[in-house]
Amino acid sequence: MAANATSYQVSPSEKRLALVFILTGFAHLLIGILMGLLQGLEHMGINLIPSMPVIQTYYQALSIHGVFNVLLFTSFFIVGFLGYMASYGFERPLASVRLGWVTYWVMLVGALLTDWALLANRATVLYTSYAPLKAHPAYYIGLALVVVGTLLLLLNLVRTYLAWRRERPGERIPLLSFGALVTFIMWGMASVGIVVEFVFFLIPWSLGWVAEVDPLLTRTFFWESGHPIVYFWLLPAYLSWYFLLPRQAGGRLFSEPLARLAFLLFIPLSLPVGFHHQFLDPGVSQGYKAIHTVLTFAIFIPSMMTAFTVLASLELGGRARGGQGLLGWVTKLPWKDPVFTGQALGMLLFALGGVSGLINASYTLNLEVHNTLFIPGHFHLTVGAAVVMTFMATSFWLIPHLTGRALWNRPLALVQVILWAVGMTFMSRGMSWAGMLGAPRRTMLGAATYREAAWNEPLELVGVGGVILTIAGILFFLNLVLTLLNRRPAGEVEVPLAEPLPEAGPLPQYLDRFMPWVVSGALLVLIGYGPTIFRLLTTMQTVAAPALNPF
Repeated sequence: MAANATSYQVSPSEKRLALVFILTGFAHLLIGILMGLLQGLEHMGINLIPSMPVIQTYYQALSIHGVFNVLLFTSFFIVGFLGYMASYGFERPLASVRLGWVTYWVMLVGALLTDWALLANRATVLYTSYAPLKAHPAYYIGLALVVVGTLLLLLNLVRTYLAWRRERPGERIPLLSFGALVTFIMWGMASVGIVVEFVFFLIPWSLGWVAEVDPLLTRTFFWESGHPIVYFWLLPAYLSWYFLLPRQAGGRLFSEPLARLAFLLFIPLSLPVGFHHQFLDPGVSQGYKAIHTVLTFAIFIPSMMTAFTVLASLELGGRARGGQGLLGWVTKLPWKDPVFTGQALGMLLFALGGVSGLINASYTLNLEVHNTLFIPGHFHLTVGAAVVMTFMATSFWLIPHLTGRALWNRPLALVQVILWAVGMTFMSRGMSWAGMLGAPRRTMLGAATYREAAWNEPLELVGVGGVILTIAGILFFLNLVLTLLNRRPAGEVEVPLAEPLPEAGPLPQYLDRFMPWVVSGALLVLIGYGPTIFRLLTTMQTVAAPALNPF
């Protein structure tokens, strides 16, 4: 048996734990998708919000869409999925399954507080939660509890790793566990900014303990976490692409050392990049904006390594299935399998999102698209396509694995992921097009008095894409619910762990250790943020919250 192969059976308790995390996440995704439909239709000039029983304003729907989809759905799914993958990889239970359940209840309480604040229209501050817009304290406390939950899983993973290391000194960390640890180590470091912002500024401010805060300071702390969180979303998808998808394609992992290096590079390189979101902020020096520009371009390196390694792994699978010639292997891949096709289409759209990200990272090009609809067009390709499609496709084998119930309708799952890809293509294309014509983001464009005629066609694409995405989302949840109710047994659904190709030599030690990468990441954060945050702390320019929420 290969070093990374395992026939370990995770306990029923841990299966239930993973399942409740994943289903809680998907419940938030469903609501978030419906809110996205309202926005897409509004951009077309069809405003259904006045007829909604709970939603009072466009901006409330926008806030729910952003927070439910990219904070609550992703956090719950990732904690459930990676906690399970780590346990399976280590071939041992988590250090404390009880702590795992505590983690769930802490996050659930946090999610319910956040849900209430958003649905009651007491937290219409959009996804970008920084001053001067103020939310109800329940919103900030709720999100803080969700972050605490993710850090509790980090604690559990580290304890599990140390126990495993004591039992197996000298062995390399199993790939699934390695990917989970890298993800949460990176996020543990990245979360410092948003923890400081919420605990020391926004929660006391919302409770009335302090009268004023500095908007630029809270914005800086938010973006210290706000861009690295993208890799908290992406790395679980990468884990599936690297370590599971090659097996699902009928091949093997092309290079284990290259895969490990790509993951580890995300620890230092994903952290000090937030100032590229603040290119137009006057309180950040040009020098530090330049440093973050270079580091933002550097994060493209492990992404390109991922593209090469994953495509090489898929080529191995296609050729193992009989593919001939330069590209004949592509047609031999299992395109009728929704697990494979959902992830493959997500990767294809992610490539387009990565290229548009280079535009955002370039100072001169960013001036043309900053705060336009081009930006949501970019991150819908990265999060809405790559992450969501991978999580959906993964659930087609993971839910049957966890429940023992067969996927209700596999052909429907295939149609659903294709529809999602088509809808995301229409919507992101329309957003990017409208953004390049100057259409602003975070705006109720259907009612804008300054709306230009040139925006009409791309905004119609946004609406059409939103409708297609909603249909795809409904089909996904129909399949999910009926799978949970399905009495037909799934049989033995194994974790499709791919074996790597044989290596030419021993694995370098630095590819099986975390500390050098953690130290280098901490140093880059200190260099990239330290002087600016120190200056902002010592020269704070505070303002009071607006008397009324403008939304």
